[in-house]
Amino acid sequence: MFSLLVTLIIGSLLYVVYRQLVAEQKLQVEQHLISEAQRYQQLALTVDRRAFAAQIRTADSRTALIAWQAGLELLGSLSIMPEDMPLLPDTKEFPILVGSSEKIHILTGGIVITRYGPVLIATRTDQLAALITKFVNVALTAMALTILLTFAMGYLFSKGLLRRLLHYNRLSERIEQGYYNTRLPVGKRNDEFDMLAAQFNRVLDTLEHNLHAVRGVTDNIAHDMRTPLSHLRIGVEQLPYYPPEKLAERCGELTDELDHCLATFNAMLALTRIEEGQQDLELTPVRLQELCDDLLEMAEALAEEQQQQLALTTDEDCVISGDKHLLFQALFNLVDNAIKYAGAGAHISIRQHYNVITIADNGPGIPVDARERVFERLVRLDPSRHEQGNGLGLSMVKAILSRHHATIELSDNQPGLLVTLTFKP
Repeated sequence: MFSLLVTLIIGSLLYVVYRQLVAEQKLQVEQHLISEAQRYQQLALTVDRRAFAAQIRTADSRTALIAWQAGLELLGSLSIMPEDMPLLPDTKEFPILVGSSEKIHILTGGIVITRYGPVLIATRTDQLAALITKFVNVALTAMALTILLTFAMGYLFSKGLLRRLLHYNRLSERIEQGYYNTRLPVGKRNDEFDMLAAQFNRVLDTLEHNLHAVRGVTDNIAHDMRTPLSHLRIGVEQLPYYPPEKLAERCGELTDELDHCLATFNAMLALTRIEEGQQDLELTPVRLQELCDDLLEMAEALAEEQQQQLALTTDEDCVISGDKHLLFQALFNLVDNAIKYAGAGAHISIRQHYNVITIADNGPGIPVDARERVFERLVRLDPSRHEQGNGLGLSMVKAILSRHHATIELSDNQPGLLVTLTFKP
């Protein structure tokens, strides 16, 4: 296809040049013959018949070939005057035989009517035809070379592309077999294949990260569910041996264990619905200052149980569009975590300044390398394993904030943890 396209383009250009060359040569011949015709017409008007005949006899054959029928005698450079010759500016080609060489020349000419009768004026055009023939031969040679060169270039070019495509295909087969750490090579040329490979590698990075996340969630589910399910199984096996007066109490304990398992799965389903946008938000105007006041009222009693100090500071108010119930749930999860893990006697502060809400405590905080992990599903740091929970609280917080185009950032409060929420006003 590449060779065909280049050949058609070059062939079209050569054809245009050929047509222009032929048209230019034809125009030059016609102008030359018309100029000579006008000269002889003017000569016939200014000289007598004898002088006119003398001019015909002495005419330069290199300029034009002349023939004039003077009675029975044909004067001029030509020995014949072909029949049916048109009147200039119309022209006609005719052959003549030159001397003893028996060589045929091609002439182009026409008749001009003068005072002393018709005069044939002609000029040689076989040399021009030879020139055009040479041009055609050269053009055909150029076309043949073009076809060969473009075929060779097209072959090398396509071979290089096919080599890269085959390499990509082999790597794709490895990925299909489960080697998700495989990546496509990205060269320094930064061409279309390199850009495609870079984009494909980014997709693979995301896929591998998601697979690791799924494996992590699976491990966390197995870790968190193994103990309560084991307790349930043992408890169910021991039920027939319990005395009747304790049977109802034991069934209640097993029901609590089962409720905890179901709560974990329900929380995961709710988190998925929020992340996937399957749960519609009941959008209403929400005042952040009012939200923080409600938060203090709900969490103050929990802090008092832990002998903690919970303080609220509000500044310029900000109104956002959001689901007030979900936003309150997210903020309460953050404050509840601070109350649980900051320790007895801790100081917890809630500050609201326009579209930014911060929750700070002076507890043990979260290590820097674990601040991103805590937002993953069912991830709980080892020190918190003794606390009742399912490891989905911060995942739910981040999902709710993402649906509201808000951001969350964990940083060091020196000591303790500082949580910064930034809402879009």
